[in-house]
Amino acid sequence: MIMVVGATGNVGTPLVRMLAEAGEEVTAVSRRITSAPPGVVVRQGDLGSVSFSGVASAFLMVSGAFVPLDDVLARAAAAGVRKVVVLSSQGVPTGRHPAVTEESVRRSGLEWTLLQPGAFASNALQWAESVRSSREVVAPFGDVALPVVDPEDIAAVAAVALRAEGHAGKSYVLTGPAPITPRDQAAAIGAAVGEPVRFVPQTRDEARAVMSGFMPPEVVAVTLDVLGSPTPEEQRVSPDIAAVLGRPPRPFAEWASRFAGAFK
Repeated sequence: MIMVVGATGNVGTPLVRMLAEAGEEVTAVSRRITSAPPGVVVRQGDLGSVSFSGVASAFLMVSGAFVPLDDVLARAAAAGVRKVVVLSSQGVPTGRHPAVTEESVRRSGLEWTLLQPGAFASNALQWAESVRSSREVVAPFGDVALPVVDPEDIAAVAAVALRAEGHAGKSYVLTGPAPITPRDQAAAIGAAVGEPVRFVPQTRDEARAVMSGFMPPEVVAVTLDVLGSPTPEEQRVSPDIAAVLGRPPRPFAEWASRFAGAFK
């Protein structure tokens, strides 16, 4: 059995679907999960409460707190779990985020694969309300480009790592196919909905005030630094998605087209 913890998230949702479509026996775990694709077992819970009984491989989505996972992974090993695929962040190898979670994974004794995505294309959903109401995107650093990654591609890499051999002990940095600015993301959303979407610049202080309403201060500071002053490594397109999947990563425009309904 393959267990997906965080099954209702931007990565977990398509991952559960992909595994079910591939004919795998899947258990989907989330605090508020109520439904899943046919044949998928649903369990409400999180990393702290989930039972790993009967699980051979597990996908673990860790919160932004970057906490140690020693106890969770020890429970998994004791229950007979052989392989874990853990969703981390590109911010760990770049030094933006602490490495404690990844250190727990590396010393767990399990077969492990670490996924280290950069900025998610789905972060653009924060603009959905303003696009629907006034056809505008309000964001800072309008001309700073990052290679945002489609969560569907992250899920596809996770599905391969969970099902196939040859990925143990690997860390994959996951990005989109090209850097794209917030201004160009707004244009792509406009193309997807069939109407122009105006880009409205926001200052760093204005963005900080908004983000502080739903993020801890230290996370706000790191996020603004990445968005406004990315390092060359953070702007670099990684070859890892193409290497694992045998195809290039999906562009932002494809993600925008798939989620056009959220912006209409």
